[in-house]
Amino acid sequence: PVFSMSSNRFQIPLLSVKNVKPRLLVIGGQFSGTFVCRELRRDFEITLVDAKEFMEFTPGILRAFVRPSHFDSLSFTLQPVMEKMAVKFVAGEVKKLSFEDGEVLAAVKVLDPGQDTEVDSEGMSLLAFEYCVICSGCNFGPFSKWGESLWFPTIHEAARKESEWPDIDERYLEGRRRHILEEHEKLAALNARRAAVLVVGAGFIGVEWVTELQHFFPQLQLTIVDVLPRCLGPLPDRAAKYCERYMNRVGIKQVYDIKYDPVSQTFWDQVDLPAKAEKTFVC
Repeated sequence: PVFSMSSNRFQIPLLSVKNVKPRLLVIGGQFSGTFVCRELRRDFEITLVDAKEFMEFTPGILRAFVRPSHFDSLSFTLQPVMEKMAVKFVAGEVKKLSFEDGEVLAAVKVLDPGQDTEVDSEGMSLLAFEYCVICSGCNFGPFSKWGESLWFPTIHEAARKESEWPDIDERYLEGRRRHILEEHEKLAALNARRAAVLVVGAGFIGVEWVTELQHFFPQLQLTIVDVLPRCLGPLPDRAAKYCERYMNRVGIKQVYDIKYDPVSQTFWDQVDLPAKAEKTFVC
């Protein structure tokens, strides 16, 4: 018989058959997804699905591009960690959620079909569940159709077909590491020829990125721009002025109250880069 029970950790009704835990599908294995798995594993039979095989500590990823060895301290493969928490992990992309024949199902394109996951001839697997938590996160690239940027791996099938780096498979830990190494080599080459580099956006990411570039590649000719009248808009004036003074001291040119318009020569003249920047990072 089907009856309801109260979770020991959350006062919500749960469907259960005898002593069988309800099935919970968690989509996305970054901060919120792994947190959900940890907190609810006693009350649910959990399956975690992520389109990549690893977790990456995104707030620290900028340092990895200027110092690639740092990436090892920012990432780990999800399978062994989930196994210790008695959570089933499936590396794959959820393509559809549907209701069929009285069951709620997730159609998942599995990354590497194994013995624990049944798949059809196209690598698809159907996972049944009673509850679902979607923790798919966000994208960083405002000018990219898919939100693609360096700061998060490109992992979804449709996005990978139109990626700026289609030869790199960032669904795998080694693919992500390879991309970071390649970008680091490009930065080193830019530094060697004292290239002009533009950072667009003087928010948290932009300011951190431009100062990382200056510290590790001091020969770069760096400029940061923003449409706002100062950097770090959400922060108090005192904090913003502190960062502005630091950037002035280390030779980072700052231009505010200007809209990024790369096709306009007027824009490049206003930021004192009449020959344009050799490399632009949109942050």
